[in-house]
Amino acid sequence: MEGKEEDVKLGASKFSERQPIGTSAQTDKDYKEPPPAPLFEPGELHSWSFWRAGIAEFIATFLFLYITILTVMGYSRTNNKCASVGVQGIAWAFGGMIFALVYCTAGISGGHINPAVTFGLFLARKLSLTRAIFYIVMQCLGAICGAGVVKGFEKGLYENSGGGANVVNHGYTKGDGLGAEIIGTFVLVYTVFSATDAKRNARDSHVPILAPLPIGFAVFLVHLATIPITGTGINPARSLGAAIIYNKDHAWDDMWIFWVGPFIGAALAALYHQIVIRAIPFKSRA
Repeated sequence: MEGKEEDVKLGASKFSERQPIGTSAQTDKDYKEPPPAPLFEPGELHSWSFWRAGIAEFIATFLFLYITILTVMGYSRTNNKCASVGVQGIAWAFGGMIFALVYCTAGISGGHINPAVTFGLFLARKLSLTRAIFYIVMQCLGAICGAGVVKGFEKGLYENSGGGANVVNHGYTKGDGLGAEIIGTFVLVYTVFSATDAKRNARDSHVPILAPLPIGFAVFLVHLATIPITGTGINPARSLGAAIIYNKDHAWDDMWIFWVGPFIGAALAALYHQIVIRAIPFKSRA
C-alpha cells in the first residue's frame, strides 16, 4: 500500500500463503544470527577444547587417508577390474569415510577434515584465523601419517599403484584439472554451508542430524565425475599427504592445482552462500 512500509523478513515471501512447507522465514524469536568469529582469539590457545579439536582433525584426516588409499591400492592390484570395487567403489570409500568422520567429529571440531573447507568457513567468519591455521596444519600432518602407514604395509604395491597421489591424467590439460578441482570443491563447500546453516538448524530440527549425509554424498558424486580427470583432489591435505609419502617427481608436477583449485572453489562457495543465499534483503517502501 502507498505510504506503508513493507517488512521483508530474511528469506520470507510477501505471499506467505504460497510459501512451500518447510521454508517459512525465521523471526527474531526462534533465530538470531551468530556473531562473526574474531580474526584472532589468543584465549583459544589456553583452552583444552581448542587442542582437542585439532587432535580430532588430525585423527579424522589420518583415518580418511588410510582407508581411501588402501581402497585405491586394492583396486590397482587386481588384474580383473570387474572383480574389484571399481571407480564407483573408490568414490564410495571417499564419500563414506567423509560421512562417518563428519558424523564423529562435527561436535568436537566441526568435522572439516579438509583445508579447503576450513578456508571457506574462515572466509565466512565461522572460525578464527588462529583456529583455521591450526586445523590446516593438523589436517596435513594427519594425511601424511595416514599415507605413511599405508606405505608401511606394502611398499612395493604402494609405489606400483601410484600411492594415491593426484595427477592430471593423460588426455587432459592443466586447465582441465584446475577447472575440475575448482568446480568439485565448490560443490563440496557449498554443500557444507547449506547442510550446517544455523538458520536451517533453527527451523528444521532434523538438519543437524542429517548434515553428514549430504556432505558425504557430495564427495561421492564429485569423485565419480572427476576421478578420470585428476583422481579427484578437492582436499589439499589429502593431495599433499599422498605426494609426500609417494615422493615421485610426477606427483609434484601438478601439486599447485590441488591447492589453488580447491581454495578458489572454497572461496567462491563461501561468497555465493554469504552474499547471495544468505543475503538480507533491504526493506522497500511502496
